[in-house]
Amino acid sequence: MTKILLLSDSHSYIDDRIVEYAKQADEIWHGGDFGSMEVIEQLEKIKPLRGVYGNIDNSKIRSEFPEVNRFFCEQVEVLMIHIGGYPGKYSLLAKTEISKKSPQLFISGHSHILKAMFDKKYNLLHLNPGACGKQGWHKTRTMMRFIIDGAEIKDLEIIELGPKV
Repeated sequence: MTKILLLSDSHSYIDDRIVEYAKQADEIWHGGDFGSMEVIEQLEKIKPLRGVYGNIDNSKIRSEFPEVNRFFCEQVEVLMIHIGGYPGKYSLLAKTEISKKSPQLFISGHSHILKAMFDKKYNLLHLNPGACGKQGWHKTRTMMRFIIDGAEIKDLEIIELGPKV
């Protein structure tokens, strides 16, 4: 059983609430737009970090994280792309990657819109945790957490961090 904290679009911002949730996880997954190496370093000190770079991330971050991250967590195949879209509106890159081999879990960021949707066409769960940072047009900062237990994704929770004041 692996407890996952999923966040995205931190845009150089981490606060104590994010850190506390991170400490409760087994792994932290970031859907891109870290914004700074300081965010990465702070998260890596807490728990193992997986992620992808986003469109605002600099060359240093792009050298540390891929654009496309495909991996297994227990028996669940995961595909992560920052600008990925969502079921019925995938980006060209996401559509290409999903068509090669459909994962069980597809994660994206970028939109700052929290979404959890099942894609019947590709038989996958799509998650976008919204944005946990203070930059962007979103009004409420959000993240997600869930558990992967063997081949099962379960206990998905939405975490509202409050307004982006």
